[in-house]
Amino acid sequence: MQTSFPVAAGDFTKAGAASSEIKRMLKQLGIPQKTIKRIVVALFEAEVNVIAHSYGGDISCDVTPQQVEIRVIDKGPGIPDLNLAMKEGWSTASEEVREMGYGAGMGLPNIKKNADLLEIHTAANDHTDIRMTFFLDGDKEQ
Repeated sequence: MQTSFPVAAGDFTKAGAASSEIKRMLKQLGIPQKTIKRIVVALFEAEVNVIAHSYGGDISCDVTPQQVEIRVIDKGPGIPDLNLAMKEGWSTASEEVREMGYGAGMGLPNIKKNADLLEIHTAANDHTDIRMTFFLDGDKEQ
């Protein structure tokens, strides 16, 4: 099963919309709750990063019997120093974003902690492409 969602830059009123829809879909598919929680935590962080730091982007979700793969591709401006961005507490969020309760510098670290596999392709003045993979053990909750 596949689905996708556009994410608008700067629109915090929609923060979590894609995450919520994907959560609902995963529940309907019988994905274990513990796995759903990891997926939604990572996805929400990525979704907020697109809203706070990019020019907009897209989220896609592909569910197979073996795994859930989430891709988040934004339209730039990219991450100049990915190693630095992966450190807990480091953030380039504006003061306005921080005042809304976002931008604590936990986005990428939380994504890494929750995904079974994480690939990030980015560069300054380019887009960012995040691929998160979550493995399913085949045991569905009853």
